Amino acid sequence: MFIQLLALPLRAQYVVQGVVTDSLTQEPIPYTSVYLKGTSEGGMTDNNGRFSFKTYRSEGRIVVSSVGYNEYEQLIHPARGVYQKVELSPATYALNEVVIKPKRERYKKKDNPAVAFVRNMIEHRDDFSPDERDFWQRDRYEKMTFAINNFDSVKQQKWLYRKFKFLTDYVDTSAVTGKPLLAISNRELLATDYYRKSPHSEKQWVKARRQAGVDEMLSQQGMEQAISVTMTDVDIYQNNITLFTNKFVSPLSSLGPSFYKYYLMDTLTVAGKPCVDLTFVPFNSESFGFTGHLYVMLDSTYFVRKVVMNFPQKINLNFVDYMKIEQTFDRAEDGTRQLVNEAITTEFKLVDNSDGIYAKRDVYYRNYQYVPGDTALLAFRKPEKVIEGAEASLYPDEYWEANRHVEVSEKETSVDKMMAQLRTYPVYYWTEKVLKVLFTGYIPLPKDKQPLFYYGMMNTTISGNTLEGVRVRAGGMTTAWLNPHLFGRGYVAYGFRDERFKGLAELEYSFNKKKEYANEFPIHSLKASYKSDVNQYGQHYLYTSQDNVFLALKRQKDDRIGYQQKAELTYTSEFHSGFSFQLTTRLRKDESSHLIPFTDANGTYIPDIKTSEVELKLRYAPNEKFFQTQWNRFPVSLDAPVFTLTHTAAAKGVLGGDYSYQYTEFGFQKRFWFSAFGYTDVILKAGKVWDKVPFPLLIIPNANLSYTIQPESFSMMNAMEFMNDEYASWDVTYYLNGFVFNRIPLFKKLKWREVLSCRGLYGNLSDKNNPALSDGLFTFPAGSTTMGHTPYVEAGVGIENILKVLRVDYVWRLTYRNSPNIDKSGLRISLHMTF
Repeated sequence: MFIQLLALPLRAQYVVQGVVTDSLTQEPIPYTSVYLKGTSEGGMTDNNGRFSFKTYRSEGRIVVSSVGYNEYEQLIHPARGVYQKVELSPATYALNEVVIKPKRERYKKKDNPAVAFVRNMIEHRDDFSPDERDFWQRDRYEKMTFAINNFDSVKQQKWLYRKFKFLTDYVDTSAVTGKPLLAISNRELLATDYYRKSPHSEKQWVKARRQAGVDEMLSQQGMEQAISVTMTDVDIYQNNITLFTNKFVSPLSSLGPSFYKYYLMDTLTVAGKPCVDLTFVPFNSESFGFTGHLYVMLDSTYFVRKVVMNFPQKINLNFVDYMKIEQTFDRAEDGTRQLVNEAITTEFKLVDNSDGIYAKRDVYYRNYQYVPGDTALLAFRKPEKVIEGAEASLYPDEYWEANRHVEVSEKETSVDKMMAQLRTYPVYYWTEKVLKVLFTGYIPLPKDKQPLFYYGMMNTTISGNTLEGVRVRAGGMTTAWLNPHLFGRGYVAYGFRDERFKGLAELEYSFNKKKEYANEFPIHSLKASYKSDVNQYGQHYLYTSQDNVFLALKRQKDDRIGYQQKAELTYTSEFHSGFSFQLTTRLRKDESSHLIPFTDANGTYIPDIKTSEVELKLRYAPNEKFFQTQWNRFPVSLDAPVFTLTHTAAAKGVLGGDYSYQYTEFGFQKRFWFSAFGYTDVILKAGKVWDKVPFPLLIIPNANLSYTIQPESFSMMNAMEFMNDEYASWDVTYYLNGFVFNRIPLFKKLKWREVLSCRGLYGNLSDKNNPALSDGLFTFPAGSTTMGHTPYVEAGVGIENILKVLRVDYVWRLTYRNSPNIDKSGLRISLHMTF
């Protein structure tokens, strides 16, 4: 016996490994049971369908089983080390005496009962829709967790986590994947949703909200908007489903039969009702669609009882390694469809071969009502779409325990305690501070939470240009924690070549009480400001500062720079409908420099010109969503149209103004989706100066002298190359989302995506504003000219998603190619992180 015990560890140990896939879709099947028959040896497949376990047996029968599939059993010999490739076949189902069986044969839409079945579903998809009712409301409980994925004992011993032994106390296990998780962010929401058909309106009244975790370093208002277009409510009855800022073709889209392969499988019971399993998979697995199952009731109503779907394994989508959506529906007494719960489980990976981040969003609905009460009527009278009082974030744990729709574990709600412990460690405390500065560009002072002042922006601390030489800048802004109604902002800059100080001083009174920053939506404020700085003619960047150090490298000499002083008083009012208006009174002085001298036809030097202006700007952007930062707003969804109309009037002799003139400009911007064929961003603008003015008051097209890709600017145009007093421009960019590359083997592996762009401007300078034809005007700077009857046009062909973060365009100048000192073509690059 003793010898036998000694011999046990000497027995050969073998590894059984392989992959499990769907025989129809060839997609991996995650979380499938794999074991050796008659033993306890085995395990589950991971989210890539792979499995691996050890055994001492040289022979055995492997059993693989998963719900909705026929069980697989096969004799194997682990000693031979053969990699097991298991294909599970979905069960068969007979419908109208036609049996659809999974076979390796050419898929046909004609005479396919599955296609006929789904066409009927699409035709009847609005039957029993709650949106066909005059009104509905429901209570919502939503919880969302971000966690470090697969936080097992091996990972806990890595140098990054070894110092924080207490983290093991907060490790939980995923009910979906079975992996150990360390939650780093937790969000909860209790609200009531309201819907009214006519006049159409949708509202959400937030009763309670709370969040804790690493994302506290970012703007909470901005995070809510970002999450709302990343992991949002899913409606399979629409043509497109919005997730991760992209549009995915719904399995019940009118385009569905041309985009998906459909199969009728077995019957099974869902919530006590017999249902048919309608399986679907895209024709092209790299396209933006889903694979999955619709469980449809067999009572001629085509009612979907349950949905389970995920992304195809080969989909050309960044950072999302795994995604699963589950929805369950029931019916009201009159048959109206009611969504009961929805779960979206996602595993994100910034780089391959890492465990990444686990995210799960669970939403539970109850108490559907179809007759509006007093609270509903009050909600529709309020202007905002999301109604939320200041008390919503103040409720204690006892409130949440009493009002959640489901029970949650203690570890799910202990993120705040874990973060408090982490911040007692200097190494984590300072790491979080540095990351916050990198994300926001500001240093919070005097404390990290609820700071009174933000110092920055840091990327403007040092820069340079031809006029100033080396430029240094320091500044900042106050926050709502100092005063929720009164905000100050400013900076001081100095150029070592021109030896001149510049700066900004701004004071804004907000009629609305703010939570963090002055520019939180909706703005209703009165702002006074004074700015004295350089003016880079023909260079205006929309989403960054002109002295951003990353724009310092230019493709041409940046010598179109003068000085400008502006004193402004601005009243701004934004409305929840998306409409806003801004009224500004302005005293402006444009000062010449040795680079841009103001001289008349006789060579007389004019040091400066002054104007006294009134400007009205109207803007309409319904359903606009943006990411909020301390100083700017970045759109996170361009689906909604944006209309702008601006008119500026100046009066000669008023407060020292030298000219009377009128200027009008109109703009339109929208993203157009082509479902599986990508999307196009369109920006159209037109403007006109109605009076005779010198060139600093003319329309100067926006030239981009940097090597970066900048929106609404011309990459091949020189600064101040063209002078206009009227213009019409277009900026059209078509993102194909890999529509072509996904069909080419090499590019398919690289997951590159195609980008086509065309920008142009048709401008004109009337005789009254041409110094060669009209007296009393300034001579144009050297190199400036007027357009003929030909518009300026440039076109680009680009590749985005290079290494998941880069976009490279090659741009050609198509017109005015014989002009002196111009670039006819060139490469442009930008960081472009997108899903």
